[in-house]
Amino acid sequence: MKWSEICIHTTEEAIEPVTGILYQAGAGGVVIENSQDLQKDQPAGTETVFDLDPNDFPVDGVNVKAYLPVNSFLGETVEEIKQALNNLLLYNIDPGENLLTFSEHNEEEWATAWKKYYKPVHVGDHFTITPTWIDYHSEDSKRHMIELDPGMAFGTGTHPTTVLCIEALEKYMTTGAQVLDVGTGTGVLSIAAAKLGAGSVLAVDLDQVAVHSSKLNVKLNKVRDIVSVRQNNLADGIKTEFDLIVGNLLAELVIRLVEEGAASKLKADGVLVVSGIIKTKRDQVCDVLLSNGFHLIDEKRSGDWVALVARKVF
Repeated sequence: MKWSEICIHTTEEAIEPVTGILYQAGAGGVVIENSQDLQKDQPAGTETVFDLDPNDFPVDGVNVKAYLPVNSFLGETVEEIKQALNNLLLYNIDPGENLLTFSEHNEEEWATAWKKYYKPVHVGDHFTITPTWIDYHSEDSKRHMIELDPGMAFGTGTHPTTVLCIEALEKYMTTGAQVLDVGTGTGVLSIAAAKLGAGSVLAVDLDQVAVHSSKLNVKLNKVRDIVSVRQNNLADGIKTEFDLIVGNLLAELVIRLVEEGAASKLKADGVLVVSGIIKTKRDQVCDVLLSNGFHLIDEKRSGDWVALVARKVF
């Protein structure tokens, strides 16, 4: 079977929405080539265990590559992708050059080529995150190993927004805490919380593919007794109160989560950790937090990304 590789050259800010567009178009997989991953200074708390090949990366910006089967519907699908990319401007998301290029690959090439982009990384003070197909053993006994099968979402390593969230969990999550992970994706934050000593973790995501991936990774990391995963739209309908809520989301979804009552789902003095916020939207998110029952207690940055930590006002 032939696969068409669609390469979109875009910006750091647009990675997640562009990836979402490609999934909705039926992409069989995504590769993220981010020029920032080649910089000497890794994101705070992150150390790549294996060297990256500069030839695999763009000179600047980000390449997001998706794989679609070559069939009679491909032309129509590509036009829908182009329209969705153009619509990003309506949401104040800068798609940058937004250049699309195409190439064809055999299924055998596609099935293995993307794995070279996904490497073990040291994250924060306590973790090494590694793909399941690499036999890697850390010599640092103080680090927990998190094995991930990224399924339909994979890239060159741990995204800075995830790193910032894990660092915040290390600092603010207490032993035995009840945790809500909103937009769990591969489940990495829920697994990290469990390995840091959480009493219970509820991981939710609207995307059924993410829910399936999270369940597999939770089982793989032997934390099913602590982490439960279910499909849910943000925190809608969840009645439980938590000690900590973490959400690695786009700024627009963080705002919605807060405006729709995140504070009411936290216990007194509970903590909210939110990331996925591009720096140009930091002030907007802060204003929403302050007007919806929170005060800001910490802020972490990595490149263009911001993570905010807020405490519920009594």
